[in-house]
Amino acid sequence: VLKLQAAIKYDEEDLSWVKCLVDQCPSDDPDTEINLGCLLFKEKRYEEACVKFIGAMRMVGYKADLSYNIALCHYMLKQYAPALYHITDITERGIQEHPELNVGVTTEGIVVRSVGNSQTLHETALVEAFNLKAAVEYQLKNYNAAVEALTDLPPRSEVELDAVTLHNQALMNMENSPTQGFTKLQFLLQQNSFPPETFGNLLLLYVKYENHDLAADVLAENVHLTHKYLTL
Repeated sequence: VLKLQAAIKYDEEDLSWVKCLVDQCPSDDPDTEINLGCLLFKEKRYEEACVKFIGAMRMVGYKADLSYNIALCHYMLKQYAPALYHITDITERGIQEHPELNVGVTTEGIVVRSVGNSQTLHETALVEAFNLKAAVEYQLKNYNAAVEALTDLPPRSEVELDAVTLHNQALMNMENSPTQGFTKLQFLLQQNSFPPETFGNLLLLYVKYENHDLAADVLAENVHLTHKYLTL
């Protein structure tokens, strides 16, 4: 019950309550370590969060989602080499254990059916890992590698894509398909939840492409997002 309450409060961003509830959980429970790691991550204490996730993985053994959490902490700390190490581990395990997910076939130009959003795909953390790889390569200005990381994803139809994949596709293909990119970012902004970078990136890209009136319209229509995502 405490874990469920903590999860609910975490989604509501009531971090003080989360800390209070997690502190009541057994200290030798790996879920306690994971929850503390998530709490620290939310507080932008990435080094401490990483320690918690590593500790949890020592307790339970390899888990793709934990390895991803560790990689994400390294990414937030701009430690791209260790981030890529964990990403590679996730993707290689996923490819070896689940060849039916067709990783990389789109990059090779092979047209295959969607693998859907199965429980298996979720458990491998392949979607998260390839998106994070794309983000790392983008930060390193390896733009072709960033695009390739996205095409390496297990094939899904556009309606099956998650918000992070849509955001990254829009951002990393903007040079070649700006109209499509803007459409995807605008679509995401209309959803109940979207990657926090979406709002700022849409505005920056409007300015970059000299669509200043559209940028002004987005700001005027989303004052609440300005306060949430554009203030320090």
